[in-house]
Amino acid sequence: MTRLPLRTIEDAPEAAKELLITAQKRNRFLPNLLRVLANAPVALETYLTVSGINARSSLSVAERETVQITAAATHGCGFCVAGHTSAAYKQAGLDKEAVEALRDLGHVPDARLDAVARFTKAVIATRGRVDDVELEAFKSAGFGDQAALEVVLGVSLATLCNFANNLGGSPLNPQFEPYRWDGVRAAAAKG
Repeated sequence: MTRLPLRTIEDAPEAAKELLITAQKRNRFLPNLLRVLANAPVALETYLTVSGINARSSLSVAERETVQITAAATHGCGFCVAGHTSAAYKQAGLDKEAVEALRDLGHVPDARLDAVARFTKAVIATRGRVDDVELEAFKSAGFGDQAALEVVLGVSLATLCNFANNLGGSPLNPQFEPYRWDGVRAAAAKG
């Protein structure tokens, strides 16, 4: 159930209109997350800006999507789990076994992606105060200090999206429907 208005280009605040037009051209549709964020143009601008910065991180697309799906499942955001599942398949080339493990907050068969997922969960659970063992496990998987901070960057982006969707009650766009995730209650209970 939508709790905040899903803005259109026509009824969005003036400061959000051009951002929505650009997003619609890039995506070929207007994701409902952006329509909710358009209620606060600075929130929409922040999402778009931080998303662009996150895309330039040293983490691979697969690693960035691992952070996003892990955070979304941890935060119980079905919209983001579905949207990032789509990206995990189409842009990151992840296989079904890896994606399902991420969606279930389970063990990922790929050791490197599993390290990213475990570190992401630790960052969220400890609000960044991961213990030395968790940080060393992440580094032992081949990551450095830069990557650790880039996981925090990804978590910050995910938190904005996940919380905005959870607050607004964003329904899935038809484009994300094949990737629907109904593990909201189960994942939220694990967190």
